[in-house]
Amino acid sequence: MPKLSRRIENFTDSVIRRMTRIANSFGAINLSQGFPDFDPPIELKNALCEVAAGSIHQYAVTWGAKNFREALAKKQSKFMGIPIDPETQIVVTCGSTEA
Repeated sequence: MPKLSRRIENFTDSVIRRMTRIANSFGAINLSQGFPDFDPPIELKNALCEVAAGSIHQYAVTWGAKNFREALAKKQSKFMGIPIDPETQIVVTCGSTEA
């Protein structure tokens, strides 16, 4: 397969994939990718049923849910001492690989 770009030579597998391989090699419980070999607690199952019965069944937008970006901007504004606009200065990614 021909190389497309030398810039991608340093890219590695995601941490989640690496942790899955390591867990499998040691026979460990894999908490990195959502493959538990045990049932979740009944309280968690009941909470899931409550959420499923509600009216919000939509993925968040790819740059992060509005209320989360607003909370993050408020916290970071206070922490950094500068105003942060959640609409133009905050992006939420799905993990470090996406970032």
